[in-house]
Amino acid sequence: MERLQTFIHLTRLNKPIGFMLLFWPCSWGLTLAFYLDPFFGFYFNWGKLLYFKYLILFFLGSVLMRSAGCIVNDIIDKDLDKKVKRTKKRPVASGKVSVSESSIYVIILCSIAFLILLQFNLRTIILGLGSMFLAFAYPFMKRFTYWPQLFLGLTFNWGIIMSWTSVTNSIGIEPIILYIAAIFWTLGYDTVYGIQDIHDDEIIGVKSTSIKFKNNVKVFVGTCYSLCVLFILLLGFLMEIDKYLLLLVIPFIISFIYQIKIFKVSNAETCLVAFKNNNLTGFLIFVFIFSFNIL
Repeated sequence: MERLQTFIHLTRLNKPIGFMLLFWPCSWGLTLAFYLDPFFGFYFNWGKLLYFKYLILFFLGSVLMRSAGCIVNDIIDKDLDKKVKRTKKRPVASGKVSVSESSIYVIILCSIAFLILLQFNLRTIILGLGSMFLAFAYPFMKRFTYWPQLFLGLTFNWGIIMSWTSVTNSIGIEPIILYIAAIFWTLGYDTVYGIQDIHDDEIIGVKSTSIKFKNNVKVFVGTCYSLCVLFILLLGFLMEIDKYLLLLVIPFIISFIYQIKIFKVSNAETCLVAFKNNNLTGFLIFVFIFSFNIL
């Protein structure tokens, strides 16, 4: 049981917000693709079954890849994690799990994820393999740039492109617009998350947008969230959806406003609460896109 608990902490399975933030963009891209594709669409019962099959596969892939990514992050950052109050008790940093054992876990998780990836078409498989570079390069970014959150946005939302191609086997302007919107979403919420470690990060020399914009962080986060909404609205206008459906953007706009209102740079707990609220935000954006299929 102790080894199981250590594995759960190593993969952050006890903190589902991480894999949900990876999964929601996959669900957006998949839902959008099914709405626009006349062959696979929701108008056919077998199309609905395929949709839910793909949704489950992307969910499992999100859990596996996020778990593997957390382990890789801990291996690379083990020396830095020892110097940060919030992360010094992580399994690798604290010595509960060795680097070699952690590496074996990564290989196992990635192998299972690869078996899931093989269920899709060749284009999606190639895109999925390409995302491995993004996922495993991310931990190094904070050593070289104040914009690791931007790189995380490119990585965490790659599922939009993959889920779109899994249905259409092509690239269109719609998923690209949604991908850009999601990047700004991640740039905002991970800046909020990074505020928790801002003092330790400055001491050890780690860079982030939280540090870069610490004097105007709410303005920066608000700008990111506003751009996210703007690109989602642009997507809606481009697709010429019913104007009444645009009312469904209001709930996730409110969720963005709520986050900006409650988090405080001087209070790490409020930052964590605001960050976790993005699980609801992701769901509300999913509801907005899913409504295209039923209304």
